Amino acid sequence: MSHDIIKVSKNTANAPQNALSTQTVAFSHYNNISAQLPVNPNTGDIVVGNVKDQAKQCLTNIKAIVESIGHVMDDMVKITVFVKNIDDMDAIDEVYGTFFSAPLPTRTVVAVKALPLSDALVQMDALISNGEGTAPQAPCPLVKVSRDTQDAPTSAISSQTVAFSHYNNLSAQLPIEPTTGKLIAGGIKQQTKQCLNNIKAVLESINHVMGDIVKTTIYLKDLADIAAVNEVCSTFFNGYVPARTIVNATELPMGALVQIDTVVSHGDGTPPQPQEDSRFIMIEASNTNNAPKAPYSHTVAFSHYNHVSGQLPIDATTGEIVSPDVAEQTKQCLNNIKAIIESVAHVMDDVVKVNIQVANIEDMDAIDQVYSNFFKKELPARTVFAVSTLPMGALVQIDAVISNCEGTPPQA
Repeated sequence: MSHDIIKVSKNTANAPQNALSTQTVAFSHYNNISAQLPVNPNTGDIVVGNVKDQAKQCLTNIKAIVESIGHVMDDMVKITVFVKNIDDMDAIDEVYGTFFSAPLPTRTVVAVKALPLSDALVQMDALISNGEGTAPQAPCPLVKVSRDTQDAPTSAISSQTVAFSHYNNLSAQLPIEPTTGKLIAGGIKQQTKQCLNNIKAVLESINHVMGDIVKTTIYLKDLADIAAVNEVCSTFFNGYVPARTIVNATELPMGALVQIDTVVSHGDGTPPQPQEDSRFIMIEASNTNNAPKAPYSHTVAFSHYNHVSGQLPIDATTGEIVSPDVAEQTKQCLNNIKAIIESVAHVMDDVVKVNIQVANIEDMDAIDQVYSNFFKKELPARTVFAVSTLPMGALVQIDAVISNCEGTPPQA
């Protein structure tokens, strides 16, 4: 009955609400949580104070959402922390560590140009394990499995990889040598290779390979480095290339030039799933002529999810940015996503999570007017942030995660 699995979108009054997104969207064995700003849900105002107070409010909002759907913070699989100032992370971590026991979730940290509220210093989104699944799946007491290997950099505040059901989510990997704990010497190519070697080491420690990756998000200090990064990436993938989004970071931890985040297929599942039921589930990478060509897959499906690459406002027929108008650019990004989704026999209302990057946070009102026209039923979870620049000088870039009711073969 996998083709009947139901997407479930929910809100609670105990966390800030948004007319254009849902706080949490559950599908199959995961919950996707919208980025939480440091807003008091009782007043609707941003928390006045230092970055510690704001971090606490973000995590308190996430906790309220998690508890409203019958879960706890230790069900967390992945957290992404967006900060205005990378130097604030020590203070944020003092608060962060009080919200989790063990096993710890994976984590990505990136400094960005701006957040949706001008006074916000931090924003966090999250991915939650969902052992009960969504209807009509029978509840299944799946086990969240967090692991580390000494062959990759370790952290006292996050796990290298957290497996749940049919996915592994890795902490973003910096170009750190695991033996020294320091950034590797060299430029962008050496740093990219070290990031990928760290990912490879984590995967091999859990009996997986680079070809099991379904999505990469590449954070770069300088977008001019993307050609060099792509050159190194091509040596780690043989034929198949995962979905990809490229993000311009204002700063990265430790002053790195690059950081790479990955989502990995997990064919063996987590206990108590029998291996023979799941280890042969297939990755399905798809492309369509109705969306702009790229040196990576438009969408990659595995089990009950599709991951869509970041879409720029490019006309697929001309290969050019459509217009200098942000509303027209937003429409093109979403039309590209729609074309990709329809090419794999899905619809926009199957979207469970949307990530929007903008060049100017002030453009969000115009973007939202267009965005609201593309969804009719339960709204997806959403994360918004501003970057200093986007590829090709675009004003907006959007990627998405899609529910995949039918699963991938050999699921019924």
